[in-house]
Amino acid sequence: MPRAFSEMPLPLFTGDADEAVSARSLARGSQAKLPSYIGDHRKRLRDRFMAGGADAMPDYELLELVLFRAIPRQDVKPLARRLIDHFGDFNRVLSAPPERLRGVDGVGPAVIVELKLVEAAAHRLARSKILEKHVVSSWDALLDYCHTVMAHRDTEQFRVLFLDRKNVLIADEAQARGTVDHVPVYPREVVKRALDLSASALILVHNHPSGDPTPSDADIDMTRQIERAAEALGLTLHDHIIIGKSSELSFRSAGLL
Repeated sequence: MPRAFSEMPLPLFTGDADEAVSARSLARGSQAKLPSYIGDHRKRLRDRFMAGGADAMPDYELLELVLFRAIPRQDVKPLARRLIDHFGDFNRVLSAPPERLRGVDGVGPAVIVELKLVEAAAHRLARSKILEKHVVSSWDALLDYCHTVMAHRDTEQFRVLFLDRKNVLIADEAQARGTVDHVPVYPREVVKRALDLSASALILVHNHPSGDPTPSDADIDMTRQIERAAEALGLTLHDHIIIGKSSELSFRSAGLL
């Protein structure tokens, strides 16, 4: 039983209101230009970003930079503000599922592609810092990766990090996805997958969309079940990490393992 716990737009992804405006502009002739006030604004944002980086910009302006390619001939500030108001911050906009993004007025396929591309790049960069690395010496990078991938999700996700005999990370896999406060986990499937990968140790990770990483009784019970199943097969459960919005809880550090 499971346990709870345009700059030029990309031509392949045109559609909806933003691309429709570009099409009308092109229909009037190839000399159609970006209005000067929009062009000047975009240049100022780019210059400020290059001079001071992301820390020099509020979330909605950073989001504007991402939206420039998807929406080539409109002011994207209103849409950037709508997205921030709707989801809360830059990270939650990037992490939002496509079906929820589509519910925001002005979001079309090109916008979704740009947002998901940036999200994928962030995940891949963070993951590259820990894959095939010794976990103990890369612990901070591992926590950063877990926060990048999971902290801003609006539903629970359960991941397992598989380690070899030298505690080098050999695989990172999402085992299950759930609701806002529940995710089904099958202890047998977790240890079976470890054997398939010839792993010697595990680290469990899941997120709490509420932002509070305090473990529930179900989290503790599920962890103990996996620990017993792992021990029976000669596998070591190093830790279970719960990711909150801005902090995390380690079962090992909390004396729960």
